[in-house]
Amino acid sequence: MADKDSGSTVPRRQLGRHLREARGRARLTVKAAAEALEWSEAKIWRIETGQTSLRSLDAEAMCRIYGVDAETTEALKGLAKETKTRGWWHAYGDVIPNGFDVYIGLEGAAASLHWYESELVPGLLQTPDYARAVISYDNPEDDPDEVELRVRLRMERQVLLTRPVAAPRLYVVLNEAILRRPVGGRPVMAGQLERLAQVSELPNVRLRVAGFAAGLHHGVMSGPFVLLRFPTNGDGKETEPPTVYMDGFTGALYLDKANEVARYDDAFHRIWDAALDEAASKDLFIEAAREFGS
Repeated sequence: MADKDSGSTVPRRQLGRHLREARGRARLTVKAAAEALEWSEAKIWRIETGQTSLRSLDAEAMCRIYGVDAETTEALKGLAKETKTRGWWHAYGDVIPNGFDVYIGLEGAAASLHWYESELVPGLLQTPDYARAVISYDNPEDDPDEVELRVRLRMERQVLLTRPVAAPRLYVVLNEAILRRPVGGRPVMAGQLERLAQVSELPNVRLRVAGFAAGLHHGVMSGPFVLLRFPTNGDGKETEPPTVYMDGFTGALYLDKANEVARYDDAFHRIWDAALDEAASKDLFIEAAREFGS
């Protein structure tokens, strides 16, 4: 039986979001789902809004009623096992399959993303050639078709930046080293830098570069991170608590405690203020693109 607890809200919110979407695809009302599961409508609502933890057996029962495929069912059962954890660390190869990207659900639901990146262009801003170079290097055993599938999926994620309704606001600071590293070779990097100059013109995207001249800044201390904030409801409150995401070599860390979020929020604003402004950053993208293209 699901119950309230004080664990991390991230797995609960993600599980609830996926189960709500699955119920929608099955064209079941909350009432119909509750009757089929012999639960109360309130319980379904609490699960779908991420307010309670859930046993993996209950998640499996919901998936069965909703006609969810076996692979996704296993992923959601894994999420259910994590709904009582605190300060959630999602390790690769752990209870949730690697192909099930928890972060993408958060990204798609976010109203704004504040992103500091030190080593690579963020996936939302990558060209296909740049993405292919990164994915191939990170997954050298994958066959070309699998690599192309991953590239295509990454490109599909970028649609959220230009979606006609509720496109998120994206604030990104890139370490200058990213602009100097020829990922995929010089022509690929030139194309990537041109892409950054182009996307910086979108009304909901603001890009800055933390130049070498900035010296020691908060990004050096914090490392790369994304702070996601979510839409507000009628009374001005966020529909979901802000979340900090950090992607590591062996897993991903999700933080949602108020003091943790406040610390990263402060760090981002300090990084933003230390960086070149948008106009100077765009000029740097264009200049670096010319250097790689020459």
